Amino acid sequence: MNWGVFKELVEDVNHYSTAFGRIWLSLVFIFRLLVYVVAAERVWSDDHKDFDCNTRQPGCTNVCYDHFFPISHIRLWALQLILVTCPSLLVIMHVAYRKAKQERLREIEGDNYRCIYPNLGKKRGGLWWTYLLSLIFKASVDVVFLYIFFRFYRNYALPRVVKCELSPCPNVVDCFISRPTEKNIFTLFMVVTTCICVVLNLIEATYLIGKR
Repeated sequence: MNWGVFKELVEDVNHYSTAFGRIWLSLVFIFRLLVYVVAAERVWSDDHKDFDCNTRQPGCTNVCYDHFFPISHIRLWALQLILVTCPSLLVIMHVAYRKAKQERLREIEGDNYRCIYPNLGKKRGGLWWTYLLSLIFKASVDVVFLYIFFRFYRNYALPRVVKCELSPCPNVVDCFISRPTEKNIFTLFMVVTTCICVVLNLIEATYLIGKR
């Protein structure tokens, strides 16, 4: 990953954001992305390898694991972070489009060209709508993923022992999840930060509408 390009993108997003948007950006990239990269991936690295069932029936452990972990926390969080950060890049692209349009006018009309956008980053017209829709989309993505996690992992918690009676298991077997307490702590942390991000998006959207 080219961290120079990444830093430049973050600075651009930060430049065109409101105060609430900057707080949201800090939460996403410091508390969610860094925690995901540095710690969460390692915590879930052994989830399949150390998922043990008290049976030697071939295929039973794999079937039970697939039933209780239909989608990995890590993959869901990765998809969530990708979807929730993309709308911010759309705002940067919109500003870049404004710059390109103004440059074309300058080339055609010369130095006395009519300035369409006195302040390229000012959230007016189409850019205001782009920014507002990006906030609504980000909040919607986080809410949808909170619901998905709640449906797959009831109350966002992992039990220490799960009972499985799916075929080809010979009977009801006990299966043990690796490090459930540690995983529950990280899950709770990600859920809380996601809820804070949703609230910040809604506050920022209300602020934009009220200011307009």
